[in-house]
Amino acid sequence: MSHGLINPADSLEQQNEKLLTIAAALMRRVEQSADAPGAAYAQFQRAALLEEEVRSRTGELEHALDLLNSSNAQLERANRATEAARADLANAIEAVREGFALFSPDDRLVLCNSRFGMHMPELRRHLQPGLAFGDYVAQVAVSPALDLPPGDTAQGWATNRMNRHAQDHVLFNVALTGDRWLQVSEHRTPTGGTVVLQTDVTGIMRRQLQERERMLDDQARLIRATLEHLNQGVCIFDGEGCLVGRNTQASALLSVPLSRFELGTPFATLFAGLSGAMPMDRLQGWMAAGDQAAPLSDELSLPGPRVLTLFAEKIPTQGFVISFTDISQERAATQAAREANETLERRVVERTLELQDALAEAERANQSKSRFVAAASHDLLQPLSAAKLFLSTLDAGTDQRATAAKAARALSSVESIIEALLDISKLDAGRATVHLSPVRIDRLLAQLADEMTPPAVAKGLDLRVVPCRAVVISDATYLRRILQNLISNAIRYTVSGRVLVGARRLRDAVRLEVWDTGPGIPEAARERVFGEFQRLDAAASAAEGMGLGLSIVERACALLHHPLNLISTEGRGSVFQVTVPLDGAPARGGLAMVVGKADCTAEIIAALEAEGIDTLSAPSAAEAEALLAELDLHPDVVLCGATPLPRTAAPVFWIGAGAAPAGVPVVGAQDLGPVQALLGA
Repeated sequence: MSHGLINPADSLEQQNEKLLTIAAALMRRVEQSADAPGAAYAQFQRAALLEEEVRSRTGELEHALDLLNSSNAQLERANRATEAARADLANAIEAVREGFALFSPDDRLVLCNSRFGMHMPELRRHLQPGLAFGDYVAQVAVSPALDLPPGDTAQGWATNRMNRHAQDHVLFNVALTGDRWLQVSEHRTPTGGTVVLQTDVTGIMRRQLQERERMLDDQARLIRATLEHLNQGVCIFDGEGCLVGRNTQASALLSVPLSRFELGTPFATLFAGLSGAMPMDRLQGWMAAGDQAAPLSDELSLPGPRVLTLFAEKIPTQGFVISFTDISQERAATQAAREANETLERRVVERTLELQDALAEAERANQSKSRFVAAASHDLLQPLSAAKLFLSTLDAGTDQRATAAKAARALSSVESIIEALLDISKLDAGRATVHLSPVRIDRLLAQLADEMTPPAVAKGLDLRVVPCRAVVISDATYLRRILQNLISNAIRYTVSGRVLVGARRLRDAVRLEVWDTGPGIPEAARERVFGEFQRLDAAASAAEGMGLGLSIVERACALLHHPLNLISTEGRGSVFQVTVPLDGAPARGGLAMVVGKADCTAEIIAALEAEGIDTLSAPSAAEAEALLAELDLHPDVVLCGATPLPRTAAPVFWIGAGAAPAGVPVVGAQDLGPVQALLGA
């Protein structure tokens, strides 16, 4: 019955109330149904049963109420304990010196202390339980107290912050305005929540920055001291090509005012004045090539002249460094060594050629002596035998005058052969002594005219000597022997016609010429006629010469350095030419050492070489002395354009732009007279 009238799901109070209602209704029905005693009794029984059920349920209800009251009391005690624990937790969190916040596993703010977000006052009103972590980050990103990194935006900062939040453990610093810093650390709790701690590290960061600045200052001073100690010029540029460091040597080497080396000056502006020397296009292309570009090396030619090497290399800070090294002295030394080597090689070649000529001359002299001995043994005996025969006929009653004349001619021929032998021997042996002095051509030609006219007239030839009043520098004896042999040779080989002797004036010399109308000399025989015992007329007797005249002429001209030339036409005659320097003409030759920079020596060197004077050059006295010592040379004269003067026994002349040192004469490229006179003395 209880299952039909009572709903077990109802509370005890509801069930009791329902039973009381049912009991009251049944009692009324009993009282109202007098005509049905059986039914009424049945109803009474039901009522009694219901009352019993009501009392039972009422007892249960009272027991349940007791249990409920007891549970409520326990719950109240638990709530008080919980509130006390919550208060203790809140007090503990508030006592923490750092900012503290706890977020639930679904990223909602559970609680935080008053220090959390204290650096951002505008954020305090949003820090309420239930605040989503993303909203918290969005509020921080737009806070005026946040010092965003350069180039960063609030949205970018927020995105980066949320990426960090996805990690279980994270620690980072946040820069705030007013030169302040917060260290933020996040840790995931075992239940999936998040604990956020904020620690003010401004003092620590400032001390670290101060220490770092101090260390950077110390390093900067050390780097500056190191750069200033270098011989090279150094310029350091950042990734934008702006100057961030340099030393004073860079200004000195590049001849750029130090005021232009201001920090922050762009590369192109700094070197704008050196566009002619600096490889700007190449450097700018190298700068744009990126950090992987290989180091760049080049050479700069600057006025002075100066030569610098440029070396550019990228550095890890996205910038690059350029160094400049002065290699002018090395280049000058290399050039001087090269010139010295060339001079030495030229002199070696000259000496080799001279040695070859000397060997050839010695060989020719030996051959000449051998041929001379062979020829002289026969030719000397012929006139001597003839003289004996002529002398023997004197007793035979012959015409003694004619015989004596023939004997005299035979003995004269012997005398000529012996004189030629002596001349050849002296010239070949190098024992010929030369005495250079002024020689008047008119006197020399007059003597030769008197001497050579009788044999010319005897052959029916017209000997003409053109007078010349020039004065030349030569050895009078050898010059007379040269002309005597040439005139005698012309008379001997000219059958008819004339022999002409004269002189032609040149710029600084006189060319003596002997013309004849003889048979001429074939071109194939022109070299051979200057050999010993060479006679084109093989039928001529020894009394007419042994073919030594032109050999003596050639040797004597070589000894005197008088150029000898032959012009001949077969059937028409020949002309022999000897060029002799005029008295007072500039002397040529010798070795000059030129000391100084190229801007004051180039013109001097050109002028000296134009005069046929060999030159060596060096930029300083020390290098000049080293070069001469290395080559083992002794200059005839020194021309100096820089001090100090080199230590030398040779005469010194000044060619510099400034005042000459005391006692040193001054010369120039247009006035080399004193030098020429000295080399010719």
